[in-house]
Amino acid sequence: MPKSRIRKKKDDTFTPPEKGQTTKISMTSGRRWVAPLMLAMFAIGLAWIVLYYVTQADLPVESLGDWNIVVGFGFIAVGFVVSTQWK
Repeated sequence: MPKSRIRKKKDDTFTPPEKGQTTKISMTSGRRWVAPLMLAMFAIGLAWIVLYYVTQADLPVESLGDWNIVVGFGFIAVGFVVSTQWK
């Protein structure tokens, strides 16, 4: 009867992976305006709504009436839209 082939065992020695080149990421993206603008939009929107409630609908724009709340939340929404540009 013919002999079967003997399988060679794999070498159990560990070889560490090759070290690749490290890539330096530049954190200065040139978008320094994003964070201040975002915070300003949040603050303006909050101040608009608080001013509307504190003055019992006399300020900031009396002719808008309850739409002043929508304007305040609009500023806040713009702040969230601007925040997507932050890196």
